[in-house]
Amino acid sequence: MTVAFTFPPHPSSSTTQTKAPAPVASSEQPPSTRDPHDLPSFNSKSLSDPAHPVLYLPPLLSSLPEQFPSIPVSDEHPALVTETRLPDIDPASLSLHKALHHFRPLNEGYANLPYAEAFTWSQLSLPEDEEREWYCVAFRSKRKAGSDGEPLYEADAKAHAEAVRNGGLIMYWYGIPNQQTGMNLATCIWQSRKHAIAANSRPHHIRAMRLAAEAYEVYNLERHVLRKAAGETGVTIEPFQGGEVGW
Repeated sequence: MTVAFTFPPHPSSSTTQTKAPAPVASSEQPPSTRDPHDLPSFNSKSLSDPAHPVLYLPPLLSSLPEQFPSIPVSDEHPALVTETRLPDIDPASLSLHKALHHFRPLNEGYANLPYAEAFTWSQLSLPEDEEREWYCVAFRSKRKAGSDGEPLYEADAKAHAEAVRNGGLIMYWYGIPNQQTGMNLATCIWQSRKHAIAANSRPHHIRAMRLAAEAYEVYNLERHVLRKAAGETGVTIEPFQGGEVGW
């Protein structure tokens, strides 16, 4: 099962209001509990100020080109997909796209972990005969106190749709700021470094980056290579050392 969104319902991007929980009538009545691994509800309150821990967030996968059928996945961890479609995708990237339906952070402290240890990379499985590498960008950030996030999220939404439409972006995953430190971690996976560089010059991306410079106290970029070797089913994550990645 997949759920389609024009853009991930990030904090401040939705006007949906959550109802206040009913008051506890008696001290003997236990408060409502939520499994932190369940898919959270998405609205401006639930993500920016969750009442209960949220350990599971789904990846936002770029929708496949029209000629590709939808990929059936387990209902246990449904993925979000974009309404904007990729113009094309190669066979190995299609296998990765399918595997990334199960992508998620390992625990609630992911924002402070090294990139290779923050997510379920070891659980991704691809066909043994395929060999390829992909370009990953990670964003570690902390918002300025009192900054208005709505213009940035709107610009980010347009930049994301722009990137999918122009090709190369396989997945975007965004986190929830740590409630104690305010630090956050987001990441995207590209078919190639060339695709990511091309996206940097698009008008909506340029506007989003300008707004990010004004809205964030901390905004650090990391670049990594996701590699799949022939003869193995798993993948590895390595720091980007330069040169071209993917195609």
